[in-house]
Amino acid sequence: MTLSLVGSLIDAVTFVLTTVGVPGLLALMIVALFGFPPIPSEVILPFAGFLVADGTLSFGWVLGAAMAGTLVGSYAAYAVGLWWRDRITRIGLGHLRLEPRHLERVDRYFARRGEATVALFRLVPVVRCYISYPAGTARMDPARFGVYTFLGSLPYTVALIYAGMVLRSNWNAVSTYLTYLDVPLLALVVLAVVYIALQVAGVLAPGWPPRRRRASDLGPASPGP
Repeated sequence: MTLSLVGSLIDAVTFVLTTVGVPGLLALMIVALFGFPPIPSEVILPFAGFLVADGTLSFGWVLGAAMAGTLVGSYAAYAVGLWWRDRITRIGLGHLRLEPRHLERVDRYFARRGEATVALFRLVPVVRCYISYPAGTARMDPARFGVYTFLGSLPYTVALIYAGMVLRSNWNAVSTYLTYLDVPLLALVVLAVVYIALQVAGVLAPGWPPRRRRASDLGPASPGP
């Protein structure tokens, strides 16, 4: 007997959408854009499109619920990032500790490229859910954050719903192929764990892309949590 992570996720999403309908789609999208637990909209929206093509749901209600859930989930994540701004430098594990100067870099980046970054990241599968946290930490203007979240998410959302409508007759085959994502998903989790562990050990400096920690990255000693 094999256990598919993506297959189990697909089963859960299809159960919610077929039994709860549009309110279930709204709830799933809120959770998906909040990012915890990770429920990719790339699984939710195609099946919603399948239900549109099947006549179970209407396209207007599906699109409206998907975009409303996107905004609510994104603002919830934004609020967490904003709330943690003054706390994030007080906690740390090993060498993994953010300093005020790191937050200043984030502030400067979002001041220059925040709108484009938010809009473009909404077009990137999976990671589109997590751009809200640094946007909140950088205190990006909330109205502009919402506008660019909407503009970036709308074409992506429509495309995924439409893909589900087109693939209506082949949904079982599509859901089967999606289970092959188990391996890259597990590989991504392993890489994330290794990346964090290397930062805790002091081998890598905080930030992206990965780079070796230098003496200048250590900064002044910080008190423990």
